[in-house]
Amino acid sequence: MRYPEPLKKNGTIGLVAPSYGCATEPYITRLEAALREARRLGFSITEAPHVRLDEAFGRSGPADVLGEELNRAYLSPDNGALISVGGGELMCEVVPYIDFEAIAAARPKWYMGFSDNTNFTFLSATLADTAAIYGPCFPALGITPWHKSITDAVGLLTGEISSVKSYPSWELFDTEGEDPLAPYNLTEKTEYRYFNTGWREARLEGRLIGGCGDILFTLLGTRFDRVREFNERYAQDGIIWFLEFCDLHPMDVRRALWAMREAGWFSKAKGFLIGRPLHFGEEQLGLNMYEAVYGAIGSLGVPMIEDVDIGHLPPMLPIISGAKAEIRAEENELEIKYLFR
Repeated sequence: MRYPEPLKKNGTIGLVAPSYGCATEPYITRLEAALREARRLGFSITEAPHVRLDEAFGRSGPADVLGEELNRAYLSPDNGALISVGGGELMCEVVPYIDFEAIAAARPKWYMGFSDNTNFTFLSATLADTAAIYGPCFPALGITPWHKSITDAVGLLTGEISSVKSYPSWELFDTEGEDPLAPYNLTEKTEYRYFNTGWREARLEGRLIGGCGDILFTLLGTRFDRVREFNERYAQDGIIWFLEFCDLHPMDVRRALWAMREAGWFSKAKGFLIGRPLHFGEEQLGLNMYEAVYGAIGSLGVPMIEDVDIGHLPPMLPIISGAKAEIRAEENELEIKYLFR
């Protein structure tokens, strides 16, 4: 696995928009605030042409154009790291235009984003053996004040930290409509659910891979699905899957995980970190999210921790996709130590 060099304090962040651009509120205001904060910290900024545009359904522009913009930004010697400005819906259509062979041959650099950006953070690891960060998109840097999760994400980019710890509370309902720069509305207490552990604790070591399950399910079985090869390449390490779900309801989650399992994706699984779903607390025909997940993959017999700080209900732990890691969890606390090997 290739790990990028840390982003230098006076380095350049390349902003890309392979999914949504910042063309509507609250993202316009957050983008401007994030730019001010990044520059205050000493970073220079470059923007891909579609960062502020909305020219296609579910994306900032045409798929081929966005793919070429991403390729140029990644291969440019001017950018020390890339951060996506947003998630979205149809980045999958951009994937055929991303040159993963060139990325695998180039000097690696950090790419950070989540949700629809799974189309890059996951494939960067499985196709190009290059680690990427499943973490906040750039406008989150405009939130005032920063939550520790934002500090952690920037700390991973700059190499100031090599481990992250869970957060004590989380946001069920946001207040961004009232103030685009408002801090997270942390009204809920963090409570993890443990399965196949015997106790409310777990110790895991392996290679992290995953992202948004909605997107992973879309990639399943396509020509970009090289998960079996990835599993074999890192069979000695074993795989720790991190998964979270956005638009999928409990039945959708059950079907998606069943399909991934039947496709052999979980053949080397040593454990699962399952993030809080956007449809938190929802039931469908009596099936809740915990039963949806456990019913599909519980019989694998490996430790599973649900409602982890990953995904669409902030704050989110920044996860290095492709990294080897040690994970220690006890009660409602979890720590990920990245081993960078």
